[in-house]
Amino acid sequence: MTQTAVITGATSGIGAEFARQLAQRGYDLVLTGRNTERLESTAAELARDYSVKTEWIAADLATREGVDAVADRVQKPDVGLLVNNAGYGLKNDFARNELQAEIDHLNVLVGAPLQLSHTALNAMQSNGGGRIINVASVAGFIPRGTYSAAKAWVINFSRWANLYYRGRGITVTAVCPGFVHTDFHARMEMDKSLYPKWMWLNADRVVREALADAFAGKGVSIPSKRYRVLATVGSRAPQALVARLAGRGR
Repeated sequence: MTQTAVITGATSGIGAEFARQLAQRGYDLVLTGRNTERLESTAAELARDYSVKTEWIAADLATREGVDAVADRVQKPDVGLLVNNAGYGLKNDFARNELQAEIDHLNVLVGAPLQLSHTALNAMQSNGGGRIINVASVAGFIPRGTYSAAKAWVINFSRWANLYYRGRGITVTAVCPGFVHTDFHARMEMDKSLYPKWMWLNADRVVREALADAFAGKGVSIPSKRYRVLATVGSRAPQALVARLAGRGR
């Protein structure tokens, strides 16, 4: 039976690239996002280009109703791969953001992956195994705001879950890219010129390396040697120094 991959945040950036590369591998797709028009057009394009079956679910993962709608599909027996990709950043620091904005942010970055992973793990144990890919960030290795804190949770959870469930045929991988050429930073109104060109990766490389690591059963995937070095430094250097250096780009 052809396996199905469920991808959150699937109509742009890294999520759209996961959809494309998984379609190339022959997976049927369930795409989720908030924009119905983009979901419909993306699903139709992938079905046409790769001859796979596609579905879409319009859902806001900041809400319980939205996550429940995706979880209902994740628990179906044909789902062999879940990509928790949906996410965004907040422009201001924690104290300057509205509290509800921070709560919604936490729901999307942590609450949704937690619930969807819980659903997927229970279903996959009953259905012979599967894979979960959680898109984190190298920001999870450094102290820098609530985005960093949320991604640190994703990394630690994925490491543990990969060790605990791999004996049951399920692998869980945290993908930790650095700066990637997508519209993520534009939505934050961030000036990309503040960061040198060598720090930017293309989404196709990030996803290609992520899938290779996920299918190899690795708990953490950090695309590119440069970011593996930066993640090591971020984890081992004095945290006050790391926080100061990370904050220079704000």
